Amino acid sequence: MTALTLATYNVNGIRARLPILLQWLEREQPDIVCLQELKAKSADFPQAELEAAGYGALWDGQPSWNGVAILARGDQPLEIRRGLPGLADDPQRRYLEAAVKGVVVASLYLPNGNPWPGPKFDYKLAWFERFIDHAQSLLESGHPVVLAGDYNVVPTDHDIYDPKSWRKDALLQPESRACFERLLRQGWLDALRACHPDEAIYTYWDYFRQRWQRNAGLRIDHLLLSPALQDSLQEAGVHRWVRGLEKTSDHAPTWIRFKAPA
Repeated sequence: MTALTLATYNVNGIRARLPILLQWLEREQPDIVCLQELKAKSADFPQAELEAAGYGALWDGQPSWNGVAILARGDQPLEIRRGLPGLADDPQRRYLEAAVKGVVVASLYLPNGNPWPGPKFDYKLAWFERFIDHAQSLLESGHPVVLAGDYNVVPTDHDIYDPKSWRKDALLQPESRACFERLLRQGWLDALRACHPDEAIYTYWDYFRQRWQRNAGLRIDHLLLSPALQDSLQEAGVHRWVRGLEKTSDHAPTWIRFKAPA
């Protein structure tokens, strides 16, 4: 049976990172890609360059901030929805859902929530609640689903190099972690942690204090699988080499490989 590779990657500005994105696509050739933080209006999305690289694309952009996309190698993602139910008027472009190669795929960029406490953290939790509700409806559909993206949540202290200096950050707050745990209790599988239960494995290293060089990272990019896909999971990992490039994003692509649905 054919295996598919699906990756999620916060590019932190798609125009600035386009050469790196194309280099990664050429080397790793993922079948499905979820991108976050495009930081570009929809008219400036590099559709032609991605098509030349062999990828069909669906995207929802926003000037300077946010923005999400879904790419498919040799295929065109079929749009299901933009934005979460109940948030149709939200100007922040954070959620995109499509059917790709027999799988329902969501690319999401959950609000950061800093500074905590405050209105940005309140918005994060409100968005998370809407997402949890929609995730439940996706589960009930019975379809094979992957919820992939930058969740801006460090699930446990095992998912960060040293939690002490981050205790007042929105990514580690008990409310943020409780929301993520509620997703898992619905029946979603945290694929990266399932494949690496004990490893200190990270997806994000910020640009300050030589955190990349010291491997002072966080795990905030997650791929959650619905029950219909969980037995098909073969492996998962992080393409760390991308984070080591010049002028790169502060995230590295995070990926899974699974047997394609019949």
